[in-house]
Formats: sequence, structure tokens, C-alpha cells
Amino acid sequence: MLRRTLLALATSGLLAGPAFADGHSMDIVDTAVNAGSFNTLVAAVQAAGLEDTLRGDGPFTVFAPTDEAFAALPEGTVENLLLEENRDQLVAILTYHVAPDSYPAAAILGQDGRIPTVQGDDLAADGTGDGVTLNGSVNVTSADIMASNGVIHVIDAVLLPH
Repeated sequence: MLRRTLLALATSGLLAGPAFADGHSMDIVDTAVNAGSFNTLVAAVQAAGLEDTLRGDGPFTVFAPTDEAFAALPEGTVENLLLEENRDQLVAILTYHVAPDSYPAAAILGQDGRIPTVQGDDLAADGTGDGVTLNGSVNVTSADIMASNGVIHVIDAVLLPH
């Protein structure tokens, strides 16, 4: 079963490759912009003042919610978070999606453990089943999208700190 999971994650990463054209020569922000399905995430990163950090040397692992994941939040949530007076909350949520090290799928698959985040809380990562889940319910839908300063794993929901 682990072999099937690893193959599925590796394949999904390879299939996502063309959407992230030339992934290794672009940093995490440029890779996300180029994909076209992370517009909300990129706008939030820019509003939070985190763009320069995510363009830095890294390595970083970003668990990147898609635009659809942000759209699934209760109505008005994103708009509210983008308000200047809520910047600290936005920063906390976004930095909870970033690990200050490289965690490719191979480091997570077959493991049940914790991944530290820039925000300070750990993510519960379970790679023992079919695929990888975070915090019990958020699924990694595409793994190992490589950027010049780290790796992106696409997730199907927005992670909220404890």
C-alpha cells in the first residue's frame, strides 16, 4: 500500500509539473503565481507582508491551499482577514502553512508525526494511509512541486492554527 501511495503522490507531483513550468528556477512565490490556482494565497501573502520572506533562501515547505480551498471558508472570511486590522491573524494563518525546512513527500510518507511551522504550532502529518493528511482532515492533493527555495504541497483546505 505504501508503494501505491508513494507512486500516487509522485505521479500527482509530476502531473502538476507543467502547471508549475520550470519549477526549479522559480522561487515559491513565482511558482505559485505561475500555477494560476493560488491567486488568493498569493494575494494573502502579499497583504501580510510575507512575500519577501517566501522569496528568501529557505528551504521552506509550503502547504498551499488552492483558490477553491479558500472559497470553501465561510463567506466574508478572506475579505475580513485581508483587512489591515486583522493582519496579525492573517500572518498567523499563513505562517501555519509554512515549515522552515524541506519536507518532500518521501519524508512524510509512512510516517505519523509532527511538522513544525513558522507560526510556532506543529502540524499533525499522517502519511501512513492512502496519501498524506494534515491535522486529521486536510489532504495533500499534489506533492513535491519543487521551487528554487523549497517544496510546495497542494492541499484541499485552509489550515487554521490551534
